[in-house]
Amino acid sequence: MKKLKLRKFAALILAALLATVSITGCEKKSDSSTTEGGESALLQEIKEKGYITIGSSNDAPFCYKDVDTGELEGIDIEILKEICSRLGIEDIKMQVVDFSNLIVELNNNNIDMVVDAMYVKDDRLQQAAFSDKWYQEGEAVVIPEDSSITSKDDLKDKKVGAQPGTTFYDTAQAWLDAGKIGSLEAYDSQATLMTAVNMGKVDAVVTDGIVAGYTLSSDSSLKLKLLTPYEAEASGQIGSAVRFEDEAFIEEVNDALNAMKEDGTLMKILENYGLSEDYFVGVEDGKTENVK
Repeated sequence: MKKLKLRKFAALILAALLATVSITGCEKKSDSSTTEGGESALLQEIKEKGYITIGSSNDAPFCYKDVDTGELEGIDIEILKEICSRLGIEDIKMQVVDFSNLIVELNNNNIDMVVDAMYVKDDRLQQAAFSDKWYQEGEAVVIPEDSSITSKDDLKDKKVGAQPGTTFYDTAQAWLDAGKIGSLEAYDSQATLMTAVNMGKVDAVVTDGIVAGYTLSSDSSLKLKLLTPYEAEASGQIGSAVRFEDEAFIEEVNDALNAMKEDGTLMKILENYGLSEDYFVGVEDGKTENVK
């Protein structure tokens, strides 16, 4: 009789264990971020429609549409093209969005990813999930060729321009708050920013160092120069962003990105844009800790 009871008890325990395993397995399969094939839901959706939709403020040399060919060009685009090739994504389409609204448009589901030399910062990590870092850089101050400004100290009473939503605008705002500049003017793109200083609407602009160097070397009509010597304050590391619910996709992006770092592909892309190893961020140093 005791043996019969023990057998029944053992059978009940086994049934309970099997039920637990079954429930656990069901819970795992119900995770909407991945599909049965192991790919993220977003990656599968992108593959089905044949392209990824990115948001950018259309600024050279990062992520812009060439006015002559209509093709997408830039450092970030070249990196993304290689990532897409490794993930099996056929094409890239871009929506032009003011930089300050990129994450808003992302979270409104109007784009799949932000790709526009965006610094990975604590406040942005509260708004979206970011990839590991693609590369790093800092700001520059652009002034007219005949400017009397020779150092940052000379900006004290000057009118300075910057693009809202960027780290460089925050830097200029901090200078204004500290009384290091006379006033701060906002311009919605790099093009209008450079035009403003070229036409004398502002005495100087604070902008992305890579953009400044590229713009001045490619447009001889601009009678501008970089303030030098100058030590960047707002240096940072750049990544791409997706919605929090698409974090599984960003891990797939990271796998491709880090393989590019290890096999030398990423460094070659940077070199094609005249960037040295100072701009390269290794696999371990480039890890991003998403908060949500």
